[in-house]
Amino acid sequence: MKFILTWKIPPGRYEAAAEAFLASGAPVPEGLALLGRWHVPGSAQGWALVEGDDGAAVAEHVAEWATSLELQVHPVIEDEATAGALSKVFGS
Repeated sequence: MKFILTWKIPPGRYEAAAEAFLASGAPVPEGLALLGRWHVPGSAQGWALVEGDDGAAVAEHVAEWATSLELQVHPVIEDEATAGALSKVFGS
């Protein structure tokens, strides 16, 4: 399953968050694949797209960054899966 992680760096935590990112590169835990990560230049927000079958790995990654970032997790599915679900409910 794919998850979009959104983050915002709270006021006063920007330098610490930047230092932590530069020191580690923010790798994802075993069980997750990082498909992409995007940062808004000049801003304190960004997004990451990860994929994995282990929701616990997502929770672990969020916990690793919870002291530096405000995070949200959004499970996402692609058009084909959405179309299949809509067809079941509304017919094709």
